[in-house]
Amino acid sequence: MNGNIYRILKRLSYAVCIGMFIVVLNGALVTKTGSGSGCGTDWPLCNGKFVPAYTIESMIEYSHRSVTGVVGLLVLALFIYVIRYAKHHREALCYSSLTLLFTVIQAIMGALAVVYTQSPPVMALHFGFSLLAFASSFMMSVVARRYERGSGAVSADSFIRAEFRYGVWFTLLYTYIVIYVGAFVRHTDSSGACMGWPLCNGEWIPELSGGTGIAFMHRVAAALLFVVIAIMSHFAYHSHKDNREIQLCGIWALILCAAQIASGAVVASTITNPDLFLFASLLHTVLICGLFSVLCYMSVRVWQLRRKQEWTNGGASASVGK
Repeated sequence: MNGNIYRILKRLSYAVCIGMFIVVLNGALVTKTGSGSGCGTDWPLCNGKFVPAYTIESMIEYSHRSVTGVVGLLVLALFIYVIRYAKHHREALCYSSLTLLFTVIQAIMGALAVVYTQSPPVMALHFGFSLLAFASSFMMSVVARRYERGSGAVSADSFIRAEFRYGVWFTLLYTYIVIYVGAFVRHTDSSGACMGWPLCNGEWIPELSGGTGIAFMHRVAAALLFVVIAIMSHFAYHSHKDNREIQLCGIWALILCAAQIASGAVVASTITNPDLFLFASLLHTVLICGLFSVLCYMSVRVWQLRRKQEWTNGGASASVGK
């Protein structure tokens, strides 16, 4: 495959990644501004019209639908391009397929949420699938960039212990759970039930009922997440000095997690200021996109290194046997 095809693949992957990021951010804007019902219960039309009458809520909701539609076409184009020109690259085929799958699922869930009233747990899951779609597009962008630079092969320059791999995978799973709880807080309008930070309603442990219990549970889960990521990052940095990629993933995960917690504190402190609250909430979403994507990529890389090392060790054993 020539360099021009790789270049197009990279640019298309970047466009999809940026588009998916806008979709996630726009979806958060819809929720935070209460614009989910801005188009009534009509889909794909908005209040029965292709171009709705101008209201803030209808335009926010309709722009979210429009952006999702455009990005969906880009995702489909990327998938077709990979099938046509890069299907021999397993990573590209996997990531483009996952991006398409999760984009379709989150779009269907979004449409059902408009036509039928959905429960907060289902709406939280809708955000979870959107995040998975973005993470898949992010990893597709990384491998497309690697292909263009001529370094598509998986290298195995350092030993990845099984304990560390399991730790990375556990961190990713726990992060997704914390994200889901955070989305549940948002979709149950529980943010204002736990005023102040780090105290909740002036108490270290408030009455755990209703929205207060949901918001407090998210805070505790986020604090534990920081501990988990700090431990994982410590081993990523100090036990893999010969693998800069793993070290950088650990460093970025810790930085993004710390920034995520700090933005959460800002969210809790600006509830009474609608403008600052909206900005802080969107920043909170941006940071969790970055954190989750880094952890997804790290999880895949430790798996790839494991497979490469097992193959190398197996080959060496066979050579000794001869």
